[in-house]
Amino acid sequence: MTILSPIEDIIEDLSLGKMVVIVDDENRENEGDLVFCASSVDSEKINFMAKNARGLICLALDKKRFDKLNLKLMTETNHSRHRTAFTVSIESKHGVTTGISAKDRAKTIQVASSLNCKASNLVSPGHIFPLLASEGGVLVRAGHTEAAVDLARLSVGDKQPYGVICEIMNDDGTMARFNDLVKFCKKYSLKMSSIKDLIEYRLRKEKFVRCIKTDSIKLGTKNIFKMHVYKNLIDFTEHIALVKGKIDSDDTILVRMHSLNIFSDLLNPQNKNLSKAIEIIAKREKGVIVIIRNPKKELQTKENSKKTVKKTLKEYGVGAQILVDLGLKKIELITNSKTNIIGIDGFGLKIQGVKKLK
Repeated sequence: MTILSPIEDIIEDLSLGKMVVIVDDENRENEGDLVFCASSVDSEKINFMAKNARGLICLALDKKRFDKLNLKLMTETNHSRHRTAFTVSIESKHGVTTGISAKDRAKTIQVASSLNCKASNLVSPGHIFPLLASEGGVLVRAGHTEAAVDLARLSVGDKQPYGVICEIMNDDGTMARFNDLVKFCKKYSLKMSSIKDLIEYRLRKEKFVRCIKTDSIKLGTKNIFKMHVYKNLIDFTEHIALVKGKIDSDDTILVRMHSLNIFSDLLNPQNKNLSKAIEIIAKREKGVIVIIRNPKKELQTKENSKKTVKKTLKEYGVGAQILVDLGLKKIELITNSKTNIIGIDGFGLKIQGVKKLK
C-alpha cells in the first residue's frame, strides 16, 4: 500500500473542498500540515483544525493578494529558523464577535480570500495569521506556505490561489512526525502527500526554462560546440548547454549534468570532471553537457560543498527541461555517481545507460 497519494489525487480532493495533509522533508521541519483551499472555508473545517490538528491556523497568500490587502510583514528582518513570512494578524471588520470562534475565523478567511475584498474590509490585529508565499512557490521555497498556494492554484485556478494551513500536533503536545501523520490520516480518512512530490509534479508539468542565446564555442584546439544559454523563468538564473553534433531524438545521446562550482571546477587541479566529459563527448562527436548554475553553491569550498554534493530535485528538473527543449529523449549519463535521478522519466527522458568518468 502506498502511503503518499499522487499529487493528482491531492488536487482532486482539494477541488472538491476536502482537506489533505502535506508533509515536508525530514531534514527540514519534518512536520505535516492540514491544508484546504481558502475558497472552501467553513466553520466545520476551522473547528476540525483547532480540535484535531491543534496548531496555528494560517492563511497562505500570494504576493498579489498580499499587496491588494495592504498587509505588512510582522518583521522586516526575519530571523526565524525557516524564514516563514508572517504578516500582521487580521480580522474581518464586520460579521464577527470576539474573532476567535470557528465561525468568526472562517468569516475572516472568507472575507480575506473573496474576489472583491478590499483592505478596508479587514482590521488588525486579529485571530487569523496570513503568510506570504514566495513567488515561484515550492520551486523557490519548499515550505508549507508555498505548497498551499501552489495546490490551491492547481485545484481552483488563479482567481483564488490561497490555502488554509495548520500544523498537526499529537495529543501530548509534541509535533506529529511521519508515522504519527500516517495514523492521523487513517483515523480521519484523509489523503497525504509531500512537498517533494509537489516539486516533482510542477517540474514535470510546467515549462520554466527558455533559450535566450545560441553561439558557437571552441573548447580546446579543435572541439567546436554549440553553446545554448537558458534562463530559469522563476529565479532568472542562467544555465549553459554545450552541444556537440546533431541531436536526433531517435539516438541515445551522451549527457553530462554538471553542477557548477567555481572553486572546484576552476581552482582545483585535481577536479577534471568537466574537461573529462568534454573529451568523452568530443571523441564520440555527439553529446550534451548541461552546466547547472546554483549561485548559493558556486563559491563553496570543497569542505563546505560536501554537505551539498547531491544535486537537488530542482537542479535535476532544470537540466531535464533543458534536455527536452534540445530534443533529447534517450540519454546515456556520464557520471561516477551511483545515485539515480529520481523521476526523470516524468519528463519523457529515458536513461539507457551510464558511462563512467575516468
